[in-house]
Amino acid sequence: MRFFVTGEQNRQMVLNTIVLLFLVYMVVLWVSLGLMYFQRMGLTATSVQEYYLGSAARFTEPRSYQSLLEVSHAHLFSMGMLAVTLTHLLLFAPLADRIKVFLSLVVYLGAIGDEGAGWLVRFVDPRFAYLKIAMFLLMEISLALLISIVIYGLISQRRRQHATRKHPHRKKLAVRGTH
Repeated sequence: MRFFVTGEQNRQMVLNTIVLLFLVYMVVLWVSLGLMYFQRMGLTATSVQEYYLGSAARFTEPRSYQSLLEVSHAHLFSMGMLAVTLTHLLLFAPLADRIKVFLSLVVYLGAIGDEGAGWLVRFVDPRFAYLKIAMFLLMEISLALLISIVIYGLISQRRRQHATRKHPHRKKLAVRGTH
């Protein structure tokens, strides 16, 4: 009863709405990440190598140390903030803690691996292009999975709250496990 008297359900609904809007924004960001990647290269080792090492046939120069450093600086911060935000929201998803930890590790691995693999292609060995492709795919898939899980969790929570407001007695029954 206190939940309804104090207005906590309204604050929860506002927070839920804000997070859902943020996640819609994240979907747009996720799409733009993919579009930017495919604007520069594809899912072939040759396209990745040409992007980082340059191509005489396309008259492109290799990526410079400075340009990679500038891109990495921005990406490491922004992807770190995205990862910490999404993994924080994952805490509220109805999943086992082991799964949350695993998904969090995968997102960070994908983001760091995607950034680092470009450096490896450029300065260590062109064969790291396969790692770049794998890390890009890992990052994109894990971000999509996190976004989807959190959206699902929030929509489910909204439905439960809506049902509880319509039938306040169901909350007591659900807590007792008799519903």
